[in-house]
Amino acid sequence: MNSIIASQVVDIPYSMTTTGFDIPGFRIVANVGVVRGVVVRSRSVFGTLGAGLQTLFGGNISLFTELAERTRRQAFDTMLVHAHMAEADAVIGIRYDANELMQGVTEVLCYGTAVQVQPLEA
Repeated sequence: MNSIIASQVVDIPYSMTTTGFDIPGFRIVANVGVVRGVVVRSRSVFGTLGAGLQTLFGGNISLFTELAERTRRQAFDTMLVHAHMAEADAVIGIRYDANELMQGVTEVLCYGTAVQVQPLEA
């Protein structure tokens, strides 16, 4: 699948995602299966040099923080697209994993269980 961009994610709202195993106000009626989003990212030479300079002053290394945030968001959004394609309404039990594939190249995986839900009756 091609890279997913955030503007493509409109069908499963973030409020219908959780690291828990239920969605308050809804009951799970079907388990659609595990869905995932994978992003493999490398650091640019310029970003690495800039981050290296930031380490001299200590504190937050904002260049790496921004890269990590963008990568995790893309993996999350890709997972949501896969959940939508599986006709899910929500994703529960969301987790992240990251592995260094080679020096400077990192894989970020976001995964969860895609489910169909119905609102609880009052």
